[in-house]
Amino acid sequence: MKKRILPIVALGVTASLGLAGCAGGSDNGSADGEGQTLSVWIMQGTNPDSTAFLDEVAEAFNAETGATVEFEEVQWADAHDRFVTAIAGGTTPDIAETGTTWTAEFADAGALLALDEYVDAEDGLRDDLVEGLAVAGTYDEELYGMPWYAGVRSLVYRADIFEELGLEAPTSWDEIISAGEAIQAAHPEMMAFPVPGDAEFQVYPWVWGAGGEVATEEGGEWTSELDSAASQEGIQFYTDLATEYGFSSAGATTWKETDLRDAFTQGNVAMMLSGSWTPASLVEANPDLEGKIGAAVIPGKDGGIAPSVLGGSHLSVFNTTDNADLAWEFVEFMTTGEYAEKWAEQTGYFPGVASAMEEALASTDPLVAPFAEQMVDGGASVPVTPNFGAVQAKKTTNAMMQSILSGQKDVATATKDAAAEMTELLNQ
Repeated sequence: MKKRILPIVALGVTASLGLAGCAGGSDNGSADGEGQTLSVWIMQGTNPDSTAFLDEVAEAFNAETGATVEFEEVQWADAHDRFVTAIAGGTTPDIAETGTTWTAEFADAGALLALDEYVDAEDGLRDDLVEGLAVAGTYDEELYGMPWYAGVRSLVYRADIFEELGLEAPTSWDEIISAGEAIQAAHPEMMAFPVPGDAEFQVYPWVWGAGGEVATEEGGEWTSELDSAASQEGIQFYTDLATEYGFSSAGATTWKETDLRDAFTQGNVAMMLSGSWTPASLVEANPDLEGKIGAAVIPGKDGGIAPSVLGGSHLSVFNTTDNADLAWEFVEFMTTGEYAEKWAEQTGYFPGVASAMEEALASTDPLVAPFAEQMVDGGASVPVTPNFGAVQAKKTTNAMMQSILSGQKDVATATKDAAAEMTELLNQ
């Protein structure tokens, strides 16, 4: 039986779980941490005030368990190599933040402890995990990464331009085209919907929105489906925004997501896909955009929500820990309850448990509620396999996009070539 690797999240929110009301993540204090020390690696830069936050967490966890927590902040750019070296030398920390695309790799290396026994012992916790993050944290049917926080890309647009032209946020692909044509006619100085060629996670929503898949696994063998009819339809639509409708520019063929956001802050972009963590930084970069930005879920071909990659992190327990019970208690402390919510508030990301997202889902803030809806009802994971990192390193999807946007290949040829390369890499 073929297994879907990229499910749409369809959790809803379980208000009765009561996890959000705990002082920390755990209310049973079952692990005795008196006189013990936990080493924890946290990635640097996600939270601009991480030092004060982590100090507060360490103090609160010590008061609850008696354990000392020693945090070390690690640069994202250096983290993967540090993990690999530490795994090889048996010098890993007790707990670490693992990016969603690393968890399966470290689990496959035998470096992580499965968390299922702990999660299932907590009433209702399993069902409260944000599914896209839980899928990304699961390898060989066991959970190795506890969902901590996530962000998701949705449609971000110039609300003032839409209001000026009497437009509503698009709810289908046809409406993206009609809105883009209206903007193009009224504001030829703007790109209606630029298509960045070096931005992998901008591509997959259109594949999924057409009913396609990036890759599926059956019987231990992976097959990329970028060249299926549905996937080709989505990629054709997305690249046509540039090549047929002129909503983009030739320069965007080599853009990364940062280039796309820079163009938006400079007033040159009317619509784009961007992360839930970015609106504040867009306004910070250009205060004139205050009150002029809108957000909406990414529409599927004929409506509904096109899935979007959940970006974020897990907390994982390494098998070198001397006290797995205490390590789990800390993971739960950080990922549920008060401190999960504080981290989300300070970083602009969403918590990894659905019950903590009630406020965001009920928000009337036009820059909060659409992202929350996208995350809960339209969040997805890239293929969960240690080899997906090789696909990203080879830039298979980005090379495909650039070959289409530059006119070197048509969609059929480019997707066939990309699918062959991805399938080979996934099965190495």
